[in-house]
Amino acid sequence: MTKMKTHSGAKKRFKVTAKGHVKHKRAHKSHLLSHESTKRKRRLRGTKIVNVAQEKQVKSLLPYKR
Repeated sequence: MTKMKTHSGAKKRFKVTAKGHVKHKRAHKSHLLSHESTKRKRRLRGTKIVNVAQEKQVKSLLPYKR
């Protein structure tokens, strides 16, 4: 059987934790931040765990990261 291919976009955007959850960076934090409030920018820091409903879909894009 041939090797499965990892989705190139997904491998740049998602990481799998030791417990098997998928984490991602929050959106809306790349540019044009001067008009955003400090509170909003602070909230968007760090990473977040992917929703359970979409976790299976993301893991299918990353076959060797389980």
